[in-house]
Amino acid sequence: MLTVEDLKTYFHTRAGIVRAVDGISFEVKAGETLGLVGESGSGKSVSGYSLLGLIPTPPGKIESGTALFGGVDLLKCTASELQSIRGKRIGMIFQDPMTCLNPFVTIGQQLMEPLFIHEKISVSNARIAALEALREVGILDGDRRMAQYPHEFSGGMRQRIMIAIALILKPELLIADEPTTALDVTMQAQILDLIRRLQRERGMAVIFVTHDLGIVAGLADEVMVMYAGKIVERARTRELFYAARHPYTRGLLASIPSNHSGGDLYNIPGLPPDLGKPLAGCAFGPRCSNKKDVCGMGQPTIKAVAPLHYSSCVRIQEGSL
Repeated sequence: MLTVEDLKTYFHTRAGIVRAVDGISFEVKAGETLGLVGESGSGKSVSGYSLLGLIPTPPGKIESGTALFGGVDLLKCTASELQSIRGKRIGMIFQDPMTCLNPFVTIGQQLMEPLFIHEKISVSNARIAALEALREVGILDGDRRMAQYPHEFSGGMRQRIMIAIALILKPELLIADEPTTALDVTMQAQILDLIRRLQRERGMAVIFVTHDLGIVAGLADEVMVMYAGKIVERARTRELFYAARHPYTRGLLASIPSNHSGGDLYNIPGLPPDLGKPLAGCAFGPRCSNKKDVCGMGQPTIKAVAPLHYSSCVRIQEGSL
């Protein structure tokens, strides 16, 4: 459904060029979920925004790459062409439902807006579709809710509304940018169940962006791990969790609280690198306990280390780790 090749998105600032996304390639298959994980600042959200032309320009700029979606290169589309794709064929759930909804516009108006933009539809039919979208995401008493404003809803309810807006036109691909951020565990589970159910019913593909590997374990068919703007590991979900092939991924898995029976929780030492400065060798090298001289020789490239399993760790590629 979507094939991305060598995507590079840089931000040109007064302090220098920040390589937020630095040459990533991946595919998303119809009906499947790709989990995109990594620490804050690894380039996950920027990757999704780049595909839909949502990078602020300036300072952002897509330096190179292709993103073929149904035969159309999203990175080469004009503003009007992207406008016809966003919302209709590709939906997006943004990260923060507290700020993404317009506080001055009713929920009903915000739900119906994509219908007016993309389809020739009457107000009455748009209202019927909006009520159905609310019902699908578990919001009852739609007639009353449509007249309310965002501040009259809880965080979980606002997130459901964001999902309803993203899916009201039944897109082929959904990009979910950390849709469970700041939600309690119960509400988080409800949102994930909702996305799974709607995906099964509609057969859409999903790119699920998160820093929580626990969520990915039960949701994604395939996982892509990002660090410092690059993909460091990619594999089917079960394979990645049971046989991780990159020290960074192993560190993330070791940091999951449920993997500890007691004692101090594990954390990866150090901090992510400054992407505005040139990186010598493996970007994870300064934080890696298995670093050797070979790790500092040139920029590592991601390669197959097992069937359908890819890693950029030089030592794992050569079989010494």
